[in-house]
Amino acid sequence: MKVLGIISGTSSDAIETAVADLRLEDDAVVLRLQGSRSVPYDPGLRAAVADALPPAATSAGEVCMLDTRLGRAFAEAAAEQEFCGGLADLIVSHGQTTFHWVEGEKALGTLQLGQPAWIAGRTGSPVVSDLRSRDVAEGGQGTPLASIFDVLLLGGGEATQAALNLGGIANLTVVPGGEAGEPAFAFDVGPANALVDAAVGYLTGGSETCDHDGRRAARGGIHDGLLRSLLAEPYYRLGPSKSTGKELFNLPYLLERSKPQVAKRLELLCKHDNGWCRAATRRLTVPSGLRGCVRRLSMTHSPPPGDG
Repeated sequence: MKVLGIISGTSSDAIETAVADLRLEDDAVVLRLQGSRSVPYDPGLRAAVADALPPAATSAGEVCMLDTRLGRAFAEAAAEQEFCGGLADLIVSHGQTTFHWVEGEKALGTLQLGQPAWIAGRTGSPVVSDLRSRDVAEGGQGTPLASIFDVLLLGGGEATQAALNLGGIANLTVVPGGEAGEPAFAFDVGPANALVDAAVGYLTGGSETCDHDGRRAARGGIHDGLLRSLLAEPYYRLGPSKSTGKELFNLPYLLERSKPQVAKRLELLCKHDNGWCRAATRRLTVPSGLRGCVRRLSMTHSPPPGDG
């Protein structure tokens, strides 16, 4: 079976597509990747997604229009399948997450836009979508989805292994080793690129959206006070299962957590050396994932029932 997967992650910058051939051989599912590509959002669509994300206010009409625009963009990305040699037997579309409703440690709802009917109409292939809601309805977090692949890739060994995925939000999958049969578990650790991207956009007046290849951060230094302020976030002290997103980790959050004198200094320094602020924000985002990895691997957590 030829399956096409489509997703746009929390960085909200492109549509990622991959085509794989899936076959059942004895009792094993064998996956052979046939091709992948990244289709950047056009600037207008990316701006519309950003304008709809928390903490921005929006309306039902704007959500409807964005759902259609994303559906059409996903449909065009799906239709460009020359690289995989023809139509897919099945298309799986994640869509674009615009809101993930969490209170404390409990996920209560999740919303991904990108109307799948446009994909089905454009390609003629059946489409599976709305991948997270069932898990949330069963008491799980609905995220991270990457952990399914991580378990298949890392499972079966003697040693406990972990996979740390750094996107807009960092998530961690822990796969216990040995013959005890302990279940794997996964959770969102905290922000990775989300706050870095927010800082870049803010300090460049929107002319840039990310620190390409980390070049500017590599030139910078660390503001320890700002780092301590952000690492004091209560979310990091929650145990798995947990999930988060840009509902929490966004530009207003970053500015609120920055003391006024720190924020002012950031702006002044970035006028002369943009690398200084990139290093600070990168240091206070990515290490939250690394610290979470070390912390969880050193603790004996068992995933609660219904873990996503």
